[in-house]
Parts: sequence; structure tokens; C-alpha cells
Amino acid sequence: VPNLQGPRYVSPVPGGGFVVSEECGDVKVFMSSCKLLCSLSSKYGHQFGNPAGVCVDTDGSILVADEQRRTVHLFPEHGAPICLVSAGLRRPAGMACSSSGHLFVADAVENCVKVFKYCVRPP
Repeated sequence: VPNLQGPRYVSPVPGGGFVVSEECGDVKVFMSSCKLLCSLSSKYGHQFGNPAGVCVDTDGSILVADEQRRTVHLFPEHGAPICLVSAGLRRPAGMACSSSGHLFVADAVENCVKVFKYCVRPP
């Protein structure tokens, strides 16, 4: 995939495709054909500081760690972005989310992985 501005982290999207964070301050979503589907900053009008880790949950929502702002935002397919974590992170880097609604965030300053429960799905 050419023409990325400092690609950093990448994650697959359920059903094909992938999401990539860029050092320039954007996150882009690509289809399985590698064609650009959207830019999160354009689609949601959201301004990133320095997006780092990205992951996609089972609902298809994209989660992004912002290293500069020390936050994690959830970008649902429909609706406005939601700030999931606004305190307790010093330098969020890689992330992963589980099907049970747990978010794992590597904190590069504190040399640990922090676990957050962000979503409870009914059984």
C-alpha cells in the first residue's frame, strides 16, 4: 500500500481489509483490495495528536491509542467517536481487544500492559 505518511501500527478488520495509523496524525481504513475506504479524521472530524496502536473489535468499531494525547478513542461504524480512556496512560502504544470487551494497552513509559473493560455484550 503506497502513499502512507509514516505508517506505524496496522490491524485487520473483520470481513477483510485493515486499518493503519500514520505518524502524520491520521488513521486510514482500507478494503481487502488495498483501496482506501476512509480516513478517520475526515469521516469523524476528529483531530489526532499522534495516533499509535489500532485494533478493531467484534462490532467493527475501530479503537485508536493517541500517544500524544494519552487517550484511547472508539470509532463506531455509525455515530460519534467515544473517548474510552482519558487518564492513566503515559505513552500508549500497541493495543488489542478481546471478544469479551477487554482492551489491552501497552504503556511504553510504565513498561506494562494495562487492561480495561470497555464493553459488556449480553450473553
